[in-house]
Amino acid sequence: MIAGLSPLVGLYAAFVMGLVTSIFGGRPGMISGATGAIAVVIVALANSHGVEYVFATVVQAGILQIIAGTLRLGTLMRLVPLPVVYGFVNGLAIIIFMSQLDQFKNPSGDWLTGSALYVILGLVLLTMLIIWGLPKITKAVPASLVAILVVFGVVVAFGIDTKTVGDIASIQGGFPPFHIPDIPFTLETLTLIFPYAAIVAGVGLIESLLTLELIDEITETRGRTNKEAAAQGVANIASGLFSGMGGCAMLGQSLINISNGARARLSGIVAAVALLLFIMFGAGVIEKVPMAALTGLMIMVAIGTFEWVSFKVLDKYPKSDIIVMVIVILVTVFLHNLALAVLIGVVISALVYAWGNAKRIRARKRIDEKGIKHYEIYGPLFFGSIKMFNEKFDVLNDPKEIIIDFRESRIVDMSAIEAVNKLTERYHKVDKKVYITNLSSSSHKLLIKADKMINVNVLE
Repeated sequence: MIAGLSPLVGLYAAFVMGLVTSIFGGRPGMISGATGAIAVVIVALANSHGVEYVFATVVQAGILQIIAGTLRLGTLMRLVPLPVVYGFVNGLAIIIFMSQLDQFKNPSGDWLTGSALYVILGLVLLTMLIIWGLPKITKAVPASLVAILVVFGVVVAFGIDTKTVGDIASIQGGFPPFHIPDIPFTLETLTLIFPYAAIVAGVGLIESLLTLELIDEITETRGRTNKEAAAQGVANIASGLFSGMGGCAMLGQSLINISNGARARLSGIVAAVALLLFIMFGAGVIEKVPMAALTGLMIMVAIGTFEWVSFKVLDKYPKSDIIVMVIVILVTVFLHNLALAVLIGVVISALVYAWGNAKRIRARKRIDEKGIKHYEIYGPLFFGSIKMFNEKFDVLNDPKEIIIDFRESRIVDMSAIEAVNKLTERYHKVDKKVYITNLSSSSHKLLIKADKMINVNVLE
């Protein structure tokens, strides 16, 4: 609906994505399908060029994801700090909750009143009560499934007039048709769809791998990020060829699956096959399911998804981490751009880390019996700490020879090499010699590589 496509385009994607990633993915129990995050990316392309270009974009995005998995780029998720993960999850939980509020409005967008409001509110609360209370009695059957069936039964038995799935859209269809995208295979077409494909691939991988990390934390197991990235790529290619809009891992459905005890691949396979059976044979029944039951379920998912522990540690975390978490939440909620939210969070966290390390550089100074001045450097020397590093030296008043000791420091980047080079030049101008000693192997290699552009005396 967000992308302005037929519901079947999304449902076919949910079947294909769910089936392929369940069989080949790196996180058993995780459910993939068509998602709002992907829909937001392709909406402009769908409106301007039509669904055929969307199919082609999804196929190209899948190829990019396979390349990412092959190059083992999934391991980059280790660079995503915890405040960013909390912000992503909390923002998504808020989006899930806010999207359910539409069920309490009439077609004109006004809030329901009177008996219509009380009916849907009562059914939603009944659903939530069953999902909350049944696991305390028995876990033999999934509480969410029982809640849906009970509310369905109540609505049918008492003839209650309430909104159903069929009021939103019909899900009646056949088996996903194999279909090569009907577009001109030219460089112009490639240039048009590539930016969309790159964003789809990036958003899909970020959302999928963050969902994987969250499920890893819940289940206390370890998923395989690179295998999941490649599986997402294969799934998107298959989705585009079988008339689907593409997608990625779905946090809400994955949490429903995991919270009901699913840990193996069979759960995702059954979910995908059952969805196809509903489309082909059970649409008439599914379309009668009350939206109130699904609304209650998704509100409980939102409550369960939200990292409430993040409130408890607000006074224990550094202020910078709290700011990062809040920014990621706000970007996620207001822009619905998960990739941008995570990217902004990672960049801010990296800058905060760099600033913190820049302030840690220290220099202990002493003059030995030969009159040589020693500077013992502590902390990493990189682009952020260069200014403070230079302030440690007294070029004019130092003796004829000085030794800079890097035993407790590291030369990290090109900016650091250039800083050391310029410092030695300042000493040379006043006819003084500088020696570098106790370099780490990595720092030594950097200086050797930069030998043509620097003039530094290194003591072995």
